[in-house]
Amino acid sequence: MLNEKVANLLNTQVNKELYSAYLYLHFSNFYTEQGLNGFANWYMVQAQEERDHAMLFVKYLQNNDSPVVYEAVEKPAASLSDKMDPLTAGLEHERYVTSLIHTIYEAAYESRDFRTMQFLDWFVKEQGEEETNASDLVKKMELFGGDSKGLYMLDAELGARAYSAPSLTL
Repeated sequence: MLNEKVANLLNTQVNKELYSAYLYLHFSNFYTEQGLNGFANWYMVQAQEERDHAMLFVKYLQNNDSPVVYEAVEKPAASLSDKMDPLTAGLEHERYVTSLIHTIYEAAYESRDFRTMQFLDWFVKEQGEEETNASDLVKKMELFGGDSKGLYMLDAELGARAYSAPSLTL
């Protein structure tokens, strides 16, 4: 059985990952409305990833005989009016999720829960990639987003992103 604090944090993370999926669907919808279907695709794929992250946490809890507690998922609060808004909000959100993963890791370390630490190692690495991707999008938009041809090419690049399920096995 998992340490109570660790189990509670893992359950909270399920909800946070589902919120992330909602947030990225919100971003995808915003870009669809702007006619930037590549950006919309990028965030749709991102939403799929976040949903799968939530399911990995659910399966981990189940595999450790820990009850899964589902909470209501908040409506995304991000106010979007400019093409850059989802990108900067996305970067800020990924940094927040990284802090949540670190908090769970710290609790697992304190309770000497090495199995959970090993499970979280993948998420620590994943969050590094997520932050890099989000930061790169901000930089690319700053460089090319003000030029219509550059924006068109960036949108086409993002439209080529395809979903790939996480490779973490439990």
